[in-house]
Amino acid sequence: MDWKHLLAYITGTADQELLLRNEYLVTENRILRNQLKGRIRLSDGERKALAVIGQQLGKRALKAVAQIVKPETILAWHRTLVAQKFDGSQQRQSPGRPRIDPELEALIVRIAQENRSWGYDRIVGALANLGLTISDQTVGNILKRHSIPPAPERKTKMFQRCWSAMFFGCTRVRAPFNPIE
Repeated sequence: MDWKHLLAYITGTADQELLLRNEYLVTENRILRNQLKGRIRLSDGERKALAVIGQQLGKRALKAVAQIVKPETILAWHRTLVAQKFDGSQQRQSPGRPRIDPELEALIVRIAQENRSWGYDRIVGALANLGLTISDQTVGNILKRHSIPPAPERKTKMFQRCWSAMFFGCTRVRAPFNPIE
């Protein structure tokens, strides 16, 4: 390799490093301008952007360029990103049973609100008549999640409302009581 090719290679590498440094500084300055007061709190996206560029720059160049965090921190962010990429979490499903369909959940809540005296088993039976299979425990969990009390409590509240309406309604209609003297 003659000296012309060697010089072109070295200047090309230097230019690439300068471009990376400039890209890093532009990103860092944009972040700093957005957060001028107090301690700088970086979002995950900002950390990710700095980590990717910082990894390309290398530790030695980062020491000269990085101003808001230490170069070791930036490289640690990159290691965390790489570890997250290959930890298999994208293939993993959430633990436990799959969630109930939101439409089915809304139907259960509507049935419970419209039929206050129905218990969990009766709601399950009504859903079975519609061709839907679900357990009474799941119905109970859904109603709990929506702050709907069990049937006896709903029934009692309904009874108390009806009773008070009848009682107060009757006392208003009645003639005043005058004892015989």
